[in-house]
Amino acid sequence: MKGTYLGEFEEIILLTAAVLEEAYGNAILEEIELRTTRKVNLSAVHSSLHRLEKKGFLKSRKGEATPVRGGKRKKYYAITPFGVSALEDIKKLREGLWSSISPGLLKKYNP
Repeated sequence: MKGTYLGEFEEIILLTAAVLEEAYGNAILEEIELRTTRKVNLSAVHSSLHRLEKKGFLKSRKGEATPVRGGKRKKYYAITPFGVSALEDIKKLREGLWSSISPGLLKKYNP
């Protein structure tokens, strides 16, 4: 898994980008807030998107300029094959850890 380490928030951003297939920062923020029921800061989303793109997990493209945005163009993000591979590695790691937990332990703390 070398080179594919992601923090929790980055993982959520990357998963959300994969779910939406192609989306801009605000749409990603809204989807995260909807699914996690936690408040998310837009600047944190943008900074994570930039970091994930720099690492090669995401790619971006500029959309068309719109009058609503004062002529500014939205930046759309999509997951790359490297990003998909990273998510698969993380999923395998988590599934392996979960399957290694004794069922008795889980029942003990969650009857």
